[in-house]
Amino acid sequence: MVDLESEVPPLPPRYRFRDLLLGDQGWQNDDRVQVEFYMNENTFKERLKLFFIKNQRSSLRIRLFNFSLKLLSCLLYIIRVLLENPSQGNEWSHIFWVNRSLPLWGLQVSVALISLFETILLGYLSYKGNIWEQILRIPFILEIINAVPFIISLWFVFQIFWPSLRNLFVPVFLNCWLAKHALENMINDLHRAIQRTQSAMFNQVLILISTLLCLIFTCICGIQHLERIGKKLNLFDSLYFCIVTFSTVGFGDVTPETWSSKLFVVAMICVALVVLPIQFEQLAYLWMERQKSGGNYSRHRAQTEKHVVLCVSSLKIDLLMDFLNEFYAHPRLQDYYVVILCPTEMDVQVRRVLQIPMWSQRVIYLQGSALKDQDLLRAKMDDAEACFILSSRCEVDRTSSDHQTILRAWAVKDFAPNCPLYVQILKPENKFHIKFADHVVCEEEFKYAMLALNCICPATSTLITLLVHTSRGQEGQQSPEQWQKMYGRCSGNEVYHIVLEESTFFAEYEGKSFTYASFHAHKKFGVCLIGVRREDNKNILLNPGPRCIMNATDICFYINITKEENSAFKNQDQQKKSNVSRSFYHGPSRLPVHSIIASMGTVAIDLQDTSCRSTSGPTLSLPTEGSKEIRRPSIAPVLEVADTSSIQTCDLLSDQSEDETTPDEEISSNLEYAKGYPPYSPYIGSSPTFCHLLHEKVPFCCLRLDKSCQHNYYEDAKAYGFKNKLIIVAAETAGNGLYNFIVPLRAYYRPKKELNPIVLLLDNPPDMHFLDAICWFPMVYYMVGSIDNLDDLLRCGVTFAANMVVVDKESTMSAEEDYMADAKTIVNVQTLFRLFSSLSIITELTHPANMRFMQFRAKDCYSLALSKLEKKEREKGSNLAFMFRLPFAAGRVFSISMLDTLLYQSFVKDYMISITRLLLGLDTTPGSGFLCSMKITEDDLWIRTYARLYQKLCSSTGDVPIGIYRTESQKLTTSESREIASQSQISISVEEWEDTKDCKEQGHHRSNHRNSTSSDQSDHPLLRRKSMQWARRLSRKDEMNDHQSTLSYILINPSPDTRLELNDVVYLIRPDPLAYLPNSEPSRKNSICNTTGQDSREETQL
Repeated sequence: MVDLESEVPPLPPRYRFRDLLLGDQGWQNDDRVQVEFYMNENTFKERLKLFFIKNQRSSLRIRLFNFSLKLLSCLLYIIRVLLENPSQGNEWSHIFWVNRSLPLWGLQVSVALISLFETILLGYLSYKGNIWEQILRIPFILEIINAVPFIISLWFVFQIFWPSLRNLFVPVFLNCWLAKHALENMINDLHRAIQRTQSAMFNQVLILISTLLCLIFTCICGIQHLERIGKKLNLFDSLYFCIVTFSTVGFGDVTPETWSSKLFVVAMICVALVVLPIQFEQLAYLWMERQKSGGNYSRHRAQTEKHVVLCVSSLKIDLLMDFLNEFYAHPRLQDYYVVILCPTEMDVQVRRVLQIPMWSQRVIYLQGSALKDQDLLRAKMDDAEACFILSSRCEVDRTSSDHQTILRAWAVKDFAPNCPLYVQILKPENKFHIKFADHVVCEEEFKYAMLALNCICPATSTLITLLVHTSRGQEGQQSPEQWQKMYGRCSGNEVYHIVLEESTFFAEYEGKSFTYASFHAHKKFGVCLIGVRREDNKNILLNPGPRCIMNATDICFYINITKEENSAFKNQDQQKKSNVSRSFYHGPSRLPVHSIIASMGTVAIDLQDTSCRSTSGPTLSLPTEGSKEIRRPSIAPVLEVADTSSIQTCDLLSDQSEDETTPDEEISSNLEYAKGYPPYSPYIGSSPTFCHLLHEKVPFCCLRLDKSCQHNYYEDAKAYGFKNKLIIVAAETAGNGLYNFIVPLRAYYRPKKELNPIVLLLDNPPDMHFLDAICWFPMVYYMVGSIDNLDDLLRCGVTFAANMVVVDKESTMSAEEDYMADAKTIVNVQTLFRLFSSLSIITELTHPANMRFMQFRAKDCYSLALSKLEKKEREKGSNLAFMFRLPFAAGRVFSISMLDTLLYQSFVKDYMISITRLLLGLDTTPGSGFLCSMKITEDDLWIRTYARLYQKLCSSTGDVPIGIYRTESQKLTTSESREIASQSQISISVEEWEDTKDCKEQGHHRSNHRNSTSSDQSDHPLLRRKSMQWARRLSRKDEMNDHQSTLSYILINPSPDTRLELNDVVYLIRPDPLAYLPNSEPSRKNSICNTTGQDSREETQL
């Protein structure tokens, strides 16, 4: 029964609506109570406290009114002194009584009443239980002294007991101290009201000035009043006396006479000696702290001037100078300011540099964190033109450094969403966290791709470094060496852009093919057109080929000494009159520009071969013997519009041209590869690249070079019997960036027969994720070892290697002495350089300054001369002072810090990162070409000049040359040769004795060894001994050949009449082979499943 009564059915909807309108009568019997919160704030005292203290804006108004009252009281005192007539006599009554007019007295009484009432009210509102704390405060005591006598005189005057009491002297001038106190409170309320923190330095300076003014004003008024019974000084004389006294000059023409005034002066001097030093000490402390923190970048400057912000974890002098030199190398950035935001204290060297007038006026250092909005506000990040966020590569934990960079990028993006971000990241797997940034440079991506291209296109690292540095090409022009003049002049070439219809270089080629425009622009103006960007497409196309027709709205990218806007054009007659020549580009046998294409109009056009074009570097050869009898060698002209019948096309995916194989090649036909996209990427954000792949992935056990498994019994590189020479990579760990070393070497446009085996010599075993990514690539192996172990080097095949890449180790990047981080790498590479002279060693260093120790020879006079040249160029302010070092010029050494300028240059050239990625093969855009090289042989010297080579390549294969890698022989002096020869004779005699001794012991240590070397050194002592003997012979041979060394350098975009020399390597941008194929995209996607053909091979006939 109780349960039935407790269950009340819900009311119909009409009754609920009626209850809503009329109310529910049941609520009258409800016991619920409505509670109101924060009732304590509704009391009269709390409301007064809210108005006078808590509310920032109303409190600021009260403080301002109080400050005005105090200044008014001081002003009334001055008026009373000026209106008073000095009375005669020296009675002490003149000290206690003054002449005060009735209106003036009324004003002073009114001010005193208001001030006293306000003081009592604020004391009541701020009362916290201790009445003596409120009474004994100095501001309250001063208020009582200045206000109570006026109130007492008011009461007596109205009672007519003592009317003359209104002339009682009251030290109203002490209100200046109350005004100073009100000013301090007013500034604090002002900062709270406008929600910003003003500089503490400004507050302290204001307090110091106000304290000094109060001291002087108090002394002036006190001396003037006490001297009423003495010399009767006026206010001006008192001011003069105070200034002379406090400045310690003391002329003595104005002095106090009465003992009271003398005592007052002594008291004021003691107060000044106590108060002022304290204020100055606080000011000096704040000044030192401001020098450390850097202060603020004012809002007014941020709105009227342009500035960029540089965020770093720690600022080193090398990083700072690289940024400033590259940033301010552009003329339009001279008026920009650089605000550095760094959490650490300024380094001594950085402080010394920033005190140079050239930088002190344009660089502002702020100590703070990018994760604090307060510090970002100090740097005025929301008004900045750009923000550069750099990672600290010198830390041992590079992943942690990337995490800090990511947080800084997020914080800046949250605080200033419209500020362009330029971010440097170290690890490629962290790149997708900052894909919102406008420009991103991943260090390991660029590093490994550049080192990989160094193995197939020599000195690619030097080529890219010179392209991304800003230079005028004036380095080395005062040198007596011819190659240094040529090399320095060509190093000034950079990449620029211009719209076709606005260009003098390219406007006349509208409606013509890209190769035609590239060749004729180089012939006429000496500029190298390398790419275009369509108006309706954001992608840049490097050398899109002869089928690309130039439009008026296309953006052209070209290589030149300077951009077209800064160039002046002269016709041929003016050039003859001014006698302008470029003699430093070539020898005395150069040809004039007008004779470069002299044979074009008199010879027949060479018909182009319709067979498949080679995807590797072409080989240049002379015509056949029969053709020589008919005509002399000729070059076909570049057509304005490509002829579809003459364009060499082939299906690279099917590789039909390799069906004609030799019997020896049929034996190895089982090693067929497919072309496609790698099925697995080790990190998110890697660009898909069309590559040579295996049909089935290799088991992980077969990737180990030095360990046999159930699938093969090989234990060293020799046992595999590779046809091509190896590429060895010595690294500490198999990071995800190492994947970008393999991809460019296995790109689809590399011929199969030219693929080099890749051996990864790792200090630590790789993880399974990395092995899963590389097991699809052909001829990629790894082994655990180190370059400082000769057995590991021999086992990985150093004797069969063409290139060895030594990657900088992360564990050695940080050292107690910064430049010692490369010590171990340099010594190990020097050992390899002495032992294996024919091996091409490419080394990565942490600091570019250490490249002078690569291939070091202590008695090499030529290297010493280059060192002096480097110092001269650095004194001239060159950004590329290290460019004349032979290892750098030859592309044998590289430092990733050289690529920091790529990020800085992107602020002016937003396309530089995209172009660099295309050149390195990190990105592949359909229709965009790739970087490759070709070598000039003896049969190719009939071409004679660079311009004729340019024409031949554009007319036959559509390739665009961009530079030359030249090698010259360099002889040492006769004395050095004799000394080296004498040392080698001694070493020969010693080693021959050791060899004889070892031959006698061979019978005791014979063992069967089939195609492998054991990993255990104790098992094969004879092999160990023989390897050491062989290494000594290599060292001896290297010493004997030291006096016949060579030097190599790069000529970027040389002049058209530059002579070609034997063994020159020409850098080419070759068109995308798939751009000639219809429906190339579907064939790319499906090729991995159905393509097993062979590469094409063809010789370009000249």
